[in-house]
Amino acid sequence: MYDFAIVGGGIVGLSTGMAIYNRFPNARVVVIEKESKVAEHQTGHNSGVIHSGIYYKPGSFKARFARQGSQSMTEFCQIHGIDHDICGKVIVATKEEEMPLLQNLYTRGLENGLAITKIGQNELKEIEPHVKGLGAIRVPQAGIVNYRQVSETFAEIIKEHGGEIKLNTKVEKIHEESDGVTIETNRGTLKTNMVINCAGLHSDRVAAAAGYKTDMKILPFRGEYFKLKPEKRYLVKNLIYPVPNPKFPFLGVHFTRMISGEVDAGPNAVLSFKREGYKKTDFNAKDLAEALSYSGLWKMAGKFAKEGFDEYVRSFSKKQFTKSLQQLIPEIQEDDLIPAPAGVRAQALKDDGNMVDDFHIIMGRRSVHVCNAPSPAATASIEIGKEVVRRIPVQSHLLEAAII
Repeated sequence: MYDFAIVGGGIVGLSTGMAIYNRFPNARVVVIEKESKVAEHQTGHNSGVIHSGIYYKPGSFKARFARQGSQSMTEFCQIHGIDHDICGKVIVATKEEEMPLLQNLYTRGLENGLAITKIGQNELKEIEPHVKGLGAIRVPQAGIVNYRQVSETFAEIIKEHGGEIKLNTKVEKIHEESDGVTIETNRGTLKTNMVINCAGLHSDRVAAAAGYKTDMKILPFRGEYFKLKPEKRYLVKNLIYPVPNPKFPFLGVHFTRMISGEVDAGPNAVLSFKREGYKKTDFNAKDLAEALSYSGLWKMAGKFAKEGFDEYVRSFSKKQFTKSLQQLIPEIQEDDLIPAPAGVRAQALKDDGNMVDDFHIIMGRRSVHVCNAPSPAATASIEIGKEVVRRIPVQSHLLEAAII
């Protein structure tokens, strides 16, 4: 019998486990993960950026948790000796019509409490000599880290407190009852006082397995990347982003120096035919049928038809992908790019075709469901974990042993 069972061994699930022990030192915690290692999906396939929170609506969870999370993540890495670099980034306007958008983004960053600066062409050249831009925002709070390494450290902390991590264990059914929760898995049944759903790409399905209708569906969007050849890495010093298109809910292709020294270029954003589909050829009939039968997908497709078409063109045309990158760094050539591993973003979509634009947490009777935690969730993971645990009601009959 456990006090808490966490479904999902990604960075959010593991940070939640760590936060539980901060509030309930004697809790009995188990993390249930269907893969053979932790951090195998979104966490292990992201760009490794420590985000600042500049893009997000002031007062939203994303804005607050990214800002706070960039600090708490940095402090965590310092304490535990995890390689990281608060190198800063630039957000660059390359066209005259982007200058008002850059100003709007600068205003939003100030509203979010960030110490950012607007810079001109000369200062931009000093920071990123190979970038062509009319102006930019310098964001010194942004950085890079290996989130898989962070997650593995979270997991070790959980185990040091006596928690368990059950790998190769897939949740099949969840039964909330008056005296606890029964979780059926492919490796047997376990009982817990409370279940916390941090299942990422499968969070809506886990919520449904517990009997909760979320009024949203997780859609998998694959982000495809190239890497710069080693001899071309000098073209990128740190992090270079375009001004985001306000008509499209993704950031656009950009350049990211990784903590390993490699430089990623991308991503695009295309619907994946499998929830964990990292390759163009990956396919799952159930996943695809679920997506294509969802009215929200078609409503969203109608809103972003042109932008969506352009994303697919970039997916199949290296030449067009290169042209997008050349808007920021004109020197980039097709031959400078080599294929890199893709990531998949678990994005919640509502029935009306609008993306859920903030982290979304649903409270059940004996459960908590983190039903939308895409980027910047890795940056914000420590703060999301704190928020999940903050929402757990302290009921003497439920958690008496855990809080002593």
